[in-house]
Amino acid sequence: MPKIVSPQVEFSFLLQQTNTVTPEIFAQDGAGFLNLLEGRWQEPGKPRPFTSPVDGSEIGSLPMLDHATALRAVVAAKQEATAWAATDLDERKRRVQDCLDQLRPQVDLIGKLLIWEIGKTFKLGFTDIDRAIDGVQWYVDNIEGMLGQRKPLGLVSNIASWNYPMSVLLHAVLVQALCGNSVIAKTPTDGGFISLSLAFAIARRCGLPVTLVSGSGGELSDVLVKHEAVDCLSFVGGRYNGRNIADALSQEHKRYMLEMEGVNTYGIWNYSDWTSLADQLKKGYDYGKQRCTAYVRFVVERRLFPQFLETYWEAIRSLKVGNPTLVDSPDDKLPDLAFGPVINKNQAEDLDRLYADALKTGATPIYEGKLDDSLFLPGQDMSAYRAPRALVNLPRQSELYFKEPFGPIDSIVLVDRVEELVGEMNISNGALVAAVASDDQKWAARTAKEVRAFKVGLNKLRSRGDREEVFGGLGESWKGAFVGGALLVEAVTQGDKAILGNFEDATLLPEKI
Repeated sequence: MPKIVSPQVEFSFLLQQTNTVTPEIFAQDGAGFLNLLEGRWQEPGKPRPFTSPVDGSEIGSLPMLDHATALRAVVAAKQEATAWAATDLDERKRRVQDCLDQLRPQVDLIGKLLIWEIGKTFKLGFTDIDRAIDGVQWYVDNIEGMLGQRKPLGLVSNIASWNYPMSVLLHAVLVQALCGNSVIAKTPTDGGFISLSLAFAIARRCGLPVTLVSGSGGELSDVLVKHEAVDCLSFVGGRYNGRNIADALSQEHKRYMLEMEGVNTYGIWNYSDWTSLADQLKKGYDYGKQRCTAYVRFVVERRLFPQFLETYWEAIRSLKVGNPTLVDSPDDKLPDLAFGPVINKNQAEDLDRLYADALKTGATPIYEGKLDDSLFLPGQDMSAYRAPRALVNLPRQSELYFKEPFGPIDSIVLVDRVEELVGEMNISNGALVAAVASDDQKWAARTAKEVRAFKVGLNKLRSRGDREEVFGGLGESWKGAFVGGALLVEAVTQGDKAILGNFEDATLLPEKI
């Protein structure tokens, strides 16, 4: 018997639930969505159809704004800043707490919307919103000690990628507001606009000065980045756009936090704990490696390659990739998959292009996974799905050598000397995370200090982290103030203390990472 879409995640049912919870985000005809600006839901913009990566079905239309309307949104958001900054901290805490309390009953719905919007499994979608709420709760409970006498900056603008709309974007927005700033955010054009609209509607009902707009980068970027009303920018995205923004903001003398991509590497030398590595390899494939902290390059001591290859092959071929909405019977639990689709057909085709270019320039394929037809509906659109692939001997003339693929492609580089290992691990001039694995812990700790990554794990993966854990990047992977823990509060406020971060003229690191 073929599988069926689980009734609990059938999209029309989820959309009906969303309309019941937050009817204000929908246009009067019920077919389109609105933007949140000037304190209310309005402006359907120019609707752009949006298709789900899960099966290619159309699930709504992004309400794309033009430059002039986005300008109205920025000016109005700035006008809210003064009164909000003067609002007592206890009242700000009460309103953010109210928002969290109203979001909690919607965790299940938001997690299921994220399946259709950005192709997450339900487990990962649930985790995304749950981490956001849990993280902001920690700030509400600890804000007095972190804020002290610091004052808000004014209006904080947020442009973030689509992969973590809740635990990165919504989390940042609520903490920025808690600190006394008014906030504007751009909906990621690749997905998340429905779930974000639901969350922002709840935040607005609770009296938080938040604005949410949709539109193309070409129309909105200038006003969200350079306009004089914007006092701070939080950006998550690629290096090309990030560099351009950094150049513009350094001239404007604005506060900024720019998280960009880098090749996160895992170095293996004098190592024998292959069981542990197998578990890490499986874990590393969460969301098909569509994470800024995904490990995509393994730098391996040559003599260990046979054991590494055997471990890699067994671990990766056990991963299940399929449609995250399908079950055998209506009452079944949602499937336990390693990951579903990549974000869209275009990204899948770009992964194919990078892989083909690597082969053409001399790389050797060592693993090419195959999709299992039984994990899909017969005849469904599978254009956004790709199984894991891996290459060894990636040449420097390959585009993939210096680039994060942002999808399920791994590359393995073999080395004969420690100096080579360190050099290959630093290939992208800075990264967010890295790891060094060795039976010799002292050697691993010493070598980790030579790796240009913000966080370096010893025999384990490192992640962005939650609550008090700080986050940032070195080299070209990050520009501006670091975030996480007390650093996020300091990044969006002003006071006597120096701001830690990776700036044009200096890098100021926290004592403990």
